[in-house]
Amino acid sequence: MFDDITSFGLLKTLENNPSLSQRDLAKRLGISLGKVNFCLNALVEKGCLKVNNFRNSDNKLAYAYLLTPHGVEERARMTVLFLKFKMQEYEQLRVEIKELKREAEQKGLLENVHE
Repeated sequence: MFDDITSFGLLKTLENNPSLSQRDLAKRLGISLGKVNFCLNALVEKGCLKVNNFRNSDNKLAYAYLLTPHGVEERARMTVLFLKFKMQEYEQLRVEIKELKREAEQKGLLENVHE
């Protein structure tokens, strides 16, 4: 359940929006509330996040998730890994698109299509 892509998304989002609720994080990242809770707890346990409770807040459940120096380093490391992954994915799609265009051209299907 705990993975680098989810961790990266949480750290990246929380870096600029530390007071987002777990429900808001789940909506933004397109994952379940339970997965957000599990992953946040794992990131706190790993020392990547610090949780602050707003005791004086009207909303007693309000928290801020602050990246620790270790969390900033992890987010930077994950950014590089995520970038490499996306570049590989892009290259694979580029090759697939080239092949599909070639096949479509051979069948005369691209005569009226503009790029």
